[in-house]
Amino acid sequence: MAEETGATTYGPGGRGFYGAVTVSERGQIVIPAQARRDLNIRPGDKLLVLGDPAQGLALATLDRLITNWQGPAAVLEQIAEHARDPRPEEEPEP
Repeated sequence: MAEETGATTYGPGGRGFYGAVTVSERGQIVIPAQARRDLNIRPGDKLLVLGDPAQGLALATLDRLITNWQGPAAVLEQIAEHARDPRPEEEPEP
């Protein structure tokens, strides 16, 4: 059974539905404040963007991905290397 707290709905295992976000012209989204609090996401944290054509996008911190990973170690190392890359994010061409 789902439990509601304000606008957030929590399901089995503490999984939450935090609402919907809108992608800006620059491809940006805002992570809802309650999600940031629940998941301890702070300014400056790096999130990995994962995609699956059948299931869509997911955001994860590197430490959570490592904890839950069930794929090939080589792929995880590539993800970790990319996450450590200090280069600034590239801005899309206008």
